[in-house]
Amino acid sequence: MDTLTRIRAFIDVVDAQGFSAAARKQGRSKALLSKYVRELEDEVGALLLNRTTRQFSLTDAGRTYYASASAILKEIDDLADLVRETNSDLKGRLKISVPRTFADAEAGQALIDFVIQNPEVRLEISAEDRFVDLVEEGFDLAIRITRLQDSGLIAKKLADFSVIICATPAFVEKYGPIETPEDLARVPCLIDTNSRNRANWPFRDKDGNSYSVNVKGPLEINSPPSTLRAALSGLGVALLPDFVAASSLEKGELVPLLQDYMLSESGIYAIYPHRRYLPAKVRALVDFLTNWFKKCD
Repeated sequence: MDTLTRIRAFIDVVDAQGFSAAARKQGRSKALLSKYVRELEDEVGALLLNRTTRQFSLTDAGRTYYASASAILKEIDDLADLVRETNSDLKGRLKISVPRTFADAEAGQALIDFVIQNPEVRLEISAEDRFVDLVEEGFDLAIRITRLQDSGLIAKKLADFSVIICATPAFVEKYGPIETPEDLARVPCLIDTNSRNRANWPFRDKDGNSYSVNVKGPLEINSPPSTLRAALSGLGVALLPDFVAASSLEKGELVPLLQDYMLSESGIYAIYPHRRYLPAKVRALVDFLTNWFKKCD
């Protein structure tokens, strides 16, 4: 049995947080994975995993070995991808992180369309709103909606992004004209706790200086799609990502407010680690998303 097989078994067990879960995921027996890990420990001369009937954890040596071994295996897999790049068929696992807002909106269809076009790719999508550590957590790529900051990662802008303040025409008629950000303090607003701004909505004044207005209202929820539904029900003014509100704005169900006071646009980015060998499937996904968003403009 070669060392790479033992290393892969060890990483699979750590990623799955246990032998049983790893066995189910990989379609192997628990006993076989346990054997591989024991042989690896014998080979390196150190205990890598603490095993009890109720607890699973890495030893200090295991944590060090896991980090280095994961990076080495990633390089090996990426090199294999590079060699296969001339083959039109893309294959293998692709692990990505996306915001829940992106996955739940129409933009999430882009990922489904990619899998339809590349059926041999197994796309593992983690939809969550924290900024994952791509290298430490083994992600191939992340989609982030942000104002880009300097980092050691490679970023490809997929599309412009902005937020829109909006409400139903009936709501605006009921509460009177909303002409300045300060007017929001007197009307019900819907607070998306998923947003980093929460109840402090950002604006810019006529000189371009940024400031915020504190808002309050009858609903707080960590979901832009649910915030949209609440706005459509006439519950209040909403601050929404443009791609979430776009359809309702086009239909006239919502009207945009305070557009002259909104901050400059940020963007939707594909983020991936700087690697010696960029996997063909990562490059293919980035190119696919770039073209998908261009078609939507």
